[in-house]
Amino acid sequence: MKSRQLIAATALALAGSLPAHAAAPAATDDPHLWLEEVQDARALQWVRERNAVTEKRIGAEPGFAKLQQDLLEVLDSRSRIPAIQRIGDEVYNLWQDDKNRRGLWRRTTLAEFSKSEPIWETVLDLDALGAKEGVNWTWGGVSCLAPEYKRCLVRLSRGGADAVEVREFALRDKRFVEGGFRLPEAKSFASWIDADHIFVGTDFGAGSMTSSGYPRVIKRWQRGTPLAAAKPVFEGKATDTWTGVDVDIRPGRTTVAFQRAPGFFSSEWFVERSGKLVRLDKQEDANVQIDGDRFFLKLRSDWQLGKRQYKAGSLLVANIDDWLAGKRQPLVLFEPTPARSLVGFVATGSSVLLNLLDDVKTRVERVRVHDGKLLREAVALPGAAGSAGLVALHDPALGASEPLAERYLLSYTDFTTPTSLWLGDTAGNAEPFKLKQVESFFDAAGVTVEQAFVGSKDGTRIPYFIVRPKGGNSGPQPTLLYGYGGFEIPMLPAYSGAIGRAWLQRGGTYVLANLRGGGEYGPRWHQSAILGAKQRSYDDFAAIAEDLVKRGVTTPKQLGIRGGSNGGLLTGATFVQRPELFGAVISAVPLLDMRRYHKLLAGASWMAEYGNPDQPAEWSFISQYSPYQNVKPGQKYPAVLFTTSTRDDRVHPGHARKMMARMLEQGYAEGEQVFYYENIEGGHGGAADNAQRAHLLALEYGFLWQQLAGGNKAAHAQR
Repeated sequence: MKSRQLIAATALALAGSLPAHAAAPAATDDPHLWLEEVQDARALQWVRERNAVTEKRIGAEPGFAKLQQDLLEVLDSRSRIPAIQRIGDEVYNLWQDDKNRRGLWRRTTLAEFSKSEPIWETVLDLDALGAKEGVNWTWGGVSCLAPEYKRCLVRLSRGGADAVEVREFALRDKRFVEGGFRLPEAKSFASWIDADHIFVGTDFGAGSMTSSGYPRVIKRWQRGTPLAAAKPVFEGKATDTWTGVDVDIRPGRTTVAFQRAPGFFSSEWFVERSGKLVRLDKQEDANVQIDGDRFFLKLRSDWQLGKRQYKAGSLLVANIDDWLAGKRQPLVLFEPTPARSLVGFVATGSSVLLNLLDDVKTRVERVRVHDGKLLREAVALPGAAGSAGLVALHDPALGASEPLAERYLLSYTDFTTPTSLWLGDTAGNAEPFKLKQVESFFDAAGVTVEQAFVGSKDGTRIPYFIVRPKGGNSGPQPTLLYGYGGFEIPMLPAYSGAIGRAWLQRGGTYVLANLRGGGEYGPRWHQSAILGAKQRSYDDFAAIAEDLVKRGVTTPKQLGIRGGSNGGLLTGATFVQRPELFGAVISAVPLLDMRRYHKLLAGASWMAEYGNPDQPAEWSFISQYSPYQNVKPGQKYPAVLFTTSTRDDRVHPGHARKMMARMLEQGYAEGEQVFYYENIEGGHGGAADNAQRAHLLALEYGFLWQQLAGGNKAAHAQR
């Protein structure tokens, strides 16, 4: 793998000289910096004015209210499969619907959950808590002390932000513990050590957070003492992305491991042994998962260990104590091929279940050791061209012989099959059996799914999926192309009632792109489109757009694109570079000003993906695609909708605000060529509850249909 410096130097050499816009602009050169002041009264007034135009132009369209209601019915449906977390003898779920907008945290037994209409016990009502305290609380997650599970640390988020308030909660009594552990709002984490001690990473004051805005210092906090008295036990560097701690509780033994992350894709691990921290020798970019007396290593680059080389994308497992003692002979659970990659894995009492992709088609395998040999068996799936999810029900804190040691949950979904949930058992050879299935939200009869491949600009074969509505083969149709292409995250087939109702049922075609930068083919796929090679993601996206037109699926005026976060950067960069390819663009919670992204909120943590714009060599390639620096007046751009959230404390709303302001400044007509919507709540997800999600989705799909089906005559005329 090339170092960042080598990639930067190569990009600079290929460029020959810096482009005119490559020099880093001074802060005073940006007239829209005031929009980075998130809660500034003038900035919020500007937001309200922009929202009003978009609401009037899209929200007032005939059929908008019906579309929003249809989407809300999907989101609130009682047939949705609850995402469960096992805690002790019960399973827990956060449930949102029309009566519980912020959600009920509730519990039941696995046996009861397996029924078609399980009876749930409410543990915490977030709507009632918010009303009582006058705060728009949303759920941020929970961690509980094993193995008794009497006490938990509940994370509460204001409006969906990443920053949370942490409170100790008595699980059986269903109440917050008065005088218990409590952390004020910050980007914090807390892990139980025992009933009277926790590890805490939070904002302790000056110098305690990394440049990315995450905890740098980890302290040990004792019950009954003030937070200021907590004692430091581990520190990272100010330039690190984050620090963390893993506490693995097993009968008779607890393993504590601290981590520091120099970059987004790199980490150092230190295991506590006899009161000392011992460094776990590994590749810096390998991912680690502690599992009792063993640990898993997922490699992101090739590794020469002794006489053997292990491939990037492999999954290894080894005994921790043997490894620390220098006995490094890992067992290979998975090794990639050009077509096969590992999405994830879970461990049961006797086996490891692998979630794999084969040319972006899901496969699940069970791996176990028998008589000193590895045995591999395929796990039957309900379909051949979808995606799967795995959850182990085993609670290691209860020991290997606990009743659910071999049980696991498998979910399956594809573009036309509603998600189903299956219960499996690795103790025998029985196939998983179905527990639940989501209802159908649209008529999939006649809907066709095709996987296609196209050569990108450099000839690389790029896969994508085409989902056509009934009759969609009769000629070009309004088409929505969705992409992400970053951070080794794969885009996989999945059933969406929202896409079905809002797009396919109206006659639209849906396309899912599998771009370089993602994880569809493992680390190599990701690393081929980062830093100086990030442009490849945008070339791949453009190649798919061109191929869709060539195949007769759509036309440029009928082709819309959507992406969020890194995908918002994808759509922003691509429409600026290739405006002739598209009729409409949605750039959601996006990065757009790549000159300042690393100075805004968590942006510094992503320099391993994009590069450091303060380094001239790296700004030379970032500046080539940064939308905010490249958008120009007088161009025939497609209509574009920027969406964000005031409470997004991960990707700064200033990106979308400033891009909108710049395009208005350049003369693009608001409500015809450029649109903007900022939800006041929602965090990085853009919405805090189902009603907000339905409204946001209705605006997006309403905008797309308005543009691609010929509704916006003025915008079409300027193209």
